[in-house]
Amino acid sequence: MAQTPSQGSDAVGKSTLEFPCALKGKRVLLATESFGPVNGVSRTTLNLVQYLRANGVNVAVVAPEISSSTGSATHQISPDTRSSQDIEVRLRGYPLPYNPELSVVYPVRLSKLYARTFNAPPDLIYLASPASLGFQILLQLRQQQQSSMVPVLLNFQTDLSGYCEILFPAPLDAFAVWVFRSVQGYLFRHPSVKTVFYPSLFVRRYLEKAGIQSAKMMNLRRGVNCEMFNPSKRVEETRKRLAPNGELILLSVSRLAPEKGFEFLAEVTKSLEQKGFPFKLVVVGGNRNPVVVQEIHDLFAPLKQGAVEFAGFLKGEELAKAYAAADVFLHCSITETFGLVVLESMASGVPVIARDEGGPSEIVIDQESGYLVAPDALDTFVDKVVLLGNDSQLRERMARESRRLAEEATWEKINNRVAWKLAEAFNTREAPSESTPNFSVPLYSWLLLSKELRRFVGMLIVDARVLAGLGAILGVWIGLVITWLMVQASLLIRAHTPRLRGVARGGS
Repeated sequence: MAQTPSQGSDAVGKSTLEFPCALKGKRVLLATESFGPVNGVSRTTLNLVQYLRANGVNVAVVAPEISSSTGSATHQISPDTRSSQDIEVRLRGYPLPYNPELSVVYPVRLSKLYARTFNAPPDLIYLASPASLGFQILLQLRQQQQSSMVPVLLNFQTDLSGYCEILFPAPLDAFAVWVFRSVQGYLFRHPSVKTVFYPSLFVRRYLEKAGIQSAKMMNLRRGVNCEMFNPSKRVEETRKRLAPNGELILLSVSRLAPEKGFEFLAEVTKSLEQKGFPFKLVVVGGNRNPVVVQEIHDLFAPLKQGAVEFAGFLKGEELAKAYAAADVFLHCSITETFGLVVLESMASGVPVIARDEGGPSEIVIDQESGYLVAPDALDTFVDKVVLLGNDSQLRERMARESRRLAEEATWEKINNRVAWKLAEAFNTREAPSESTPNFSVPLYSWLLLSKELRRFVGMLIVDARVLAGLGAILGVWIGLVITWLMVQASLLIRAHTPRLRGVARGGS
């Protein structure tokens, strides 16, 4: 049975929303893999940044540049600034072919990030969904002497290994999962990492397999803006435009990508159409890679014209109106560590039908705020859509319960918990001690008579270790990208082979 989206017990013993005074004026370097595109990770991170800055914390955001559909970098979102309250540094990287919103950040030295943000090491480091950028930071922190380590808190929000299971065929999928879990376990277990936030039990089980210490892990769900996402945003004119004949309005909000369950969603809509059930599916979201967008559109091509509307990227009021206009929200992804869109839908008074896998399993209460369906139970999923579509009283009851549950999860409560954990990490930071060993000097330093020469050789060794680690991590990323491209090319060739054979036979 799924759990409610309440925040549970507060690990730091604070039941009020009092902000920790120890954190005011402190310097926090926040590194994230995504800051700008419309997705759950970005919205979660932006909410935290705004909350901390509003309470007097100096937050410097470091993130990859945003890439356009052509692959060129854009600088429309805050260039590298030096305001004491609003520092944002953009780094160059290589956009992933299947999702240009995400980039593999080019190698960057941690000392350079310090110089470009606070001109000195920060008091704390916060990593949002660490991947190429976060891995580099953690790797370099491992090379520093213990007395100068900056405490790190990280939020595990993106299940990269789960994506690999979908994007790669067997046995490459198992290898990719093992690679990511091994790298994450190696980096997250380091003493500099004080807290690893996880959004669901699904993620906790993964972290346990990676060997992360239980004492480090802390459940942190996401919040929702119940003023923005509200049943009051329901506009009848919009509903009449979408469903002029009273069709059931189904909504899906997701980045258009292979791992988001669109193949399953397409099968659901085809089955509904075969049953003669009247519906209108609205898909909110996009992808800066036009090839991927077209592939998703093609999945729904067999449906009758007008059955599906692709609304593209929406945000703010337009997104809130799209949620509120729906009758039922369909969530078909099985790779979500949390599923913020599910919570936003519930806040909008829209019941949810979701595949029972990942984060949504702990947000939706089966038969109360919607339905949870076994991941492969297509017919059951379709039956639940028909059931809700034919029973308006059931939809209204579930809509009220969805809204009630969503009101228990606010961003202020969640961000306050993060703030107290940040303060706790700062307060327990070990002061430099004369007895603390200096790991930057090699064990055979007695062979070197010159103090300056010892320091120089120590720096070379540290640099070599950093470069070797970066090379291994980047090699993994590049290898996975190349493998993915080879898989896609193979699928493309196989898809066109029958057509080419038919042309050859026709010409003979």
